Amino acid sequence: MMQKLGRFFIASLLLSLSLSGPVLGINYAKLPLEQLTEMANMGDQAAQVELATALEHGEGVKKDIELAITWYCLAAGRGSADAQRSLGWIYANGKGVKRDDKLAAYWLDKAAGSGDDYAARLVKRLVDRVGKPDKTGCSHVASAPWLRGRCVTSSCRKIIKMVERLAVDYRLDANLVLAVISAESAFNPAARSAKNAQGLMQLIPETAKRFGVKNVWDKEENLRGGMAYLRWLLAYFNGNVEHALAGYNAGENRVVQYNGVPPYAETKAYVKRILSDYGKRFHHFDKSWLTSAQPTTGLSVVQTEKDAIRGTLGG
Repeated sequence: MMQKLGRFFIASLLLSLSLSGPVLGINYAKLPLEQLTEMANMGDQAAQVELATALEHGEGVKKDIELAITWYCLAAGRGSADAQRSLGWIYANGKGVKRDDKLAAYWLDKAAGSGDDYAARLVKRLVDRVGKPDKTGCSHVASAPWLRGRCVTSSCRKIIKMVERLAVDYRLDANLVLAVISAESAFNPAARSAKNAQGLMQLIPETAKRFGVKNVWDKEENLRGGMAYLRWLLAYFNGNVEHALAGYNAGENRVVQYNGVPPYAETKAYVKRILSDYGKRFHHFDKSWLTSAQPTTGLSVVQTEKDAIRGTLGG
């Protein structure tokens, strides 16, 4: 019966249940891939784990360990013990990735802390003491080394934690968001520019309105508005970080006009600085992110099947 449910019904059902966990009565293993992906995109942890499992083992879909890790990470960030244990198992066995006992122990210990007894037993077989790895393998966890020198106060560290939490919702790399914040406001939530850009992510009134920000001085609202715009730009420019950053600074119109970074000294320096901090030129994207706001250029963006499938690749 579930296989015959339409998109609208599923979306309404998920939203009504707040997506805090699995929807009761649904056999996730029996769902068509399209519906499972839609539910995972809307935040259903059980759907995220089921989709990740299918991708990890190539069950009904082409095997893709990187994409599987991305979905496991999203569920793990919300406290899914199943996802945390799966990440630990992947790194313990080197399944499609380099074996890393320290990283495996980190995730298995997380799962154990979430009540998974099997994960707790596995941890003891791997290491004598669980430490914190340099990287977690999940993009929502901040790992940029420069943060230690630029974000030293307790209030700044709280901003990092907030970004990590929101990065799960927006499926953004926390390191990229933090690099943007560092360049925009130097982590000062009260920052205001001469052009009336405001707050942590320096939203101008037009951008704040475009992405539904009512109180630009509220730290979380400001972050949500800036992250919504950043992910919109990433989808608009097909994951091209350089073009997305240029759009964030100068507007997507100018990037389209110049077919790349506009020849403005400020924008070029801005893009160069953040690329240096972030270290990557591609970020996963999903064309569905474009529905959150309309492009100011009025240009249409064509969604291809390849974009829809590969757009969610983790960074």
